[in-house]
Amino acid sequence: MIIYNIGLLVGIVPEGVLRKEGKEQGETGILENAWLRIEDGRIAGFGTGSVKEGDIDACGGMVMPGFCDSHTHIVYAGSRDSEFLDKINGLSYEEIAARGGGILNSADLLNRTSEDELLRQSMVRVNEMMEKGTVAMEIKSGYGLCPEGEMKMLRVIDRIRRTVPAAVRSTFLGAHAVGRGYSRKAYVQAVIDMIPEAAKWADFIDVFCDEGFFTVEDTDRILTAAKGLLTPKIHANELAVSGGVQVGVKHGALSVDHLERTTDAEIKVLKGTGTMPTMLPGSSFFLGLPYGRAKDFIKAGLSVALASDYNPGSSPCGDMRFVMAQGCIKMRLTPIEAFNAVTLNSAYAMGISKDYGSITPGKKAALILTEPGWDLTRMAYQYQTPCIRKVIQ
Repeated sequence: MIIYNIGLLVGIVPEGVLRKEGKEQGETGILENAWLRIEDGRIAGFGTGSVKEGDIDACGGMVMPGFCDSHTHIVYAGSRDSEFLDKINGLSYEEIAARGGGILNSADLLNRTSEDELLRQSMVRVNEMMEKGTVAMEIKSGYGLCPEGEMKMLRVIDRIRRTVPAAVRSTFLGAHAVGRGYSRKAYVQAVIDMIPEAAKWADFIDVFCDEGFFTVEDTDRILTAAKGLLTPKIHANELAVSGGVQVGVKHGALSVDHLERTTDAEIKVLKGTGTMPTMLPGSSFFLGLPYGRAKDFIKAGLSVALASDYNPGSSPCGDMRFVMAQGCIKMRLTPIEAFNAVTLNSAYAMGISKDYGSITPGKKAALILTEPGWDLTRMAYQYQTPCIRKVIQ
């Protein structure tokens, strides 16, 4: 397959570059008047100049790597729109959770929902994300909060993985909240006991290490038990400076996610590591939380990834173009910095940047083709104007 008459080919990265760090996050290769060749579903070559024949006429549109969303909770049942009214009436995320709502409400409903119905509801969201340009997504469990519910979620994620053309990575987040009927200590042990079975289905393990949820000590116990079975990813510093970044780095976490509340100590501990700082501006937008210090991280020489956190309680949106726009508008990233954060760096945060996230020979041809006249700046600036003509998976 040849795509020809490309106005802008964006996101060109040399082979072997798996993430963008520091000032390099503000750089990407761009060709004008380009063509791109695909063989066996992978990028076989590209260049500039007119090609008179091909399979897809880009009509002067932009071609870019598809979005990679490294943090979602899209397998859930029903809705939590009643809590939306609670938020409007002034209750905080923590107050809703303390009253037995939030994650526990989602767990109650999920455990009453059949596996087939859970898959049906979740596929609506998966298809929505793919239509908006997401070509790779991580999906977490965490709304089961008991052995039966968590394994049901992981089976559904596996069924999604085997059904859709997008790349899907699975995360066991048994430690999302303390399950009903458990003490925290007993539930931490229950999560540890689930790990061997979860490892049959999942790629990663995650812990909500934050104020009111799981402590650094709890997190350390869980990740120690998972060593050699599942790669760590951590929820950290959403509600408080929790120590989650530090314990994640200690265990070699692939990413530490949220980071709405960080200090220079977190920046320091991340330097020189393989851990990807991942920020979730959708949660900041929906909950009224601070936005992550993305610019400070980049100035310190670190990478930053951005992801949607698509979930029913704190970020009910999986539009990665909106995430990119928030990176620019609220976090003061340049369009190229935000673009790298939602493509190559977010692919890295799923362990798939050798195959996704850039225009690189040999990578999967998972691409977005826009209407004519679009570039990265306009994509973030006019973030609600339709521009995607075709998603190639």
